[in-house]
Amino acid sequence: MENGVVAFDETQVPLYYSRKTADILYKYGPGPRVHFHMGLFAPGAAPNTTVSQRVLKRRIVASQEAIVEHAARTWGAYASPPADVLDIGCGVGGGSLYWAQEHGSRVTGLTVAADHIPVIQDFACQAGVADRVTPLLADVHDYAAERAYDVAYANESSGYMDRERLFQVVARALRPGGWFGIQEHFICRPEWTEFIDGYYKTRLGTLTEYIFAAEAAGFELEQDEDVTDRVAEFWVQSMAWNSAELERAEQAGECRGGAWSRDRLTESTITHGKLFRIWRDHAMETRLLMFRLGGS
Repeated sequence: MENGVVAFDETQVPLYYSRKTADILYKYGPGPRVHFHMGLFAPGAAPNTTVSQRVLKRRIVASQEAIVEHAARTWGAYASPPADVLDIGCGVGGGSLYWAQEHGSRVTGLTVAADHIPVIQDFACQAGVADRVTPLLADVHDYAAERAYDVAYANESSGYMDRERLFQVVARALRPGGWFGIQEHFICRPEWTEFIDGYYKTRLGTLTEYIFAAEAAGFELEQDEDVTDRVAEFWVQSMAWNSAELERAEQAGECRGGAWSRDRLTESTITHGKLFRIWRDHAMETRLLMFRLGGS
């Protein structure tokens, strides 16, 4: 503990994601492109939540796809598709498959959860891109590729990492002029940091911290888009899905464990309501950042 703050335990991240794998596939699957991050809604959108659980799920998944597509288009990937992409903290491979399918990229996906590897491989086969998606069990802090990629991508994963080490590794891995796209949440009101870091086992930072770490590694911030207002609705839709799952399970007489137990679903639903207020009030902000590596 330092200055009253509990030190971040990196060993908990693989355990957290390993335990979440089945739950992610259940809520956001069946795939093959399965994401575990917030989604993008139309400006001012507040879709009706008194719809079926199936509709809620389709809406959530569509929003996750929408934010990936929006970021890639904004960052110029459609105009100049990257040949080689490093997907840092790739989860169960949704982003990696996106880059391979939509842009024809060769993708290396880094994950710290060993049980994600066969899942990604299976999804890549289903999607017909097994020859272009290579999942690796690796900690990005120790990754040593040099000048191997045109683009690096981290979708809500950089919050688990040491930012200085992350940007240094990416600077070494990218070819000159390459870029690093990040979707992440940033602290605006520090009093909420402990709550969110504790819930997601993460260590979120500030935008200033990222910019300083990037500049020290030779990057310039080229694009910064605040999408907080457009992603806040994700919590409302996710909360509605949780409530529908609880109602469905009770009507079916099911007694599931883990994330879908009655107590866990109730806790998650309440927490999602709190998270919605945090995002609505910009106590946390979600941004799409694109950093360009210097050189030619």
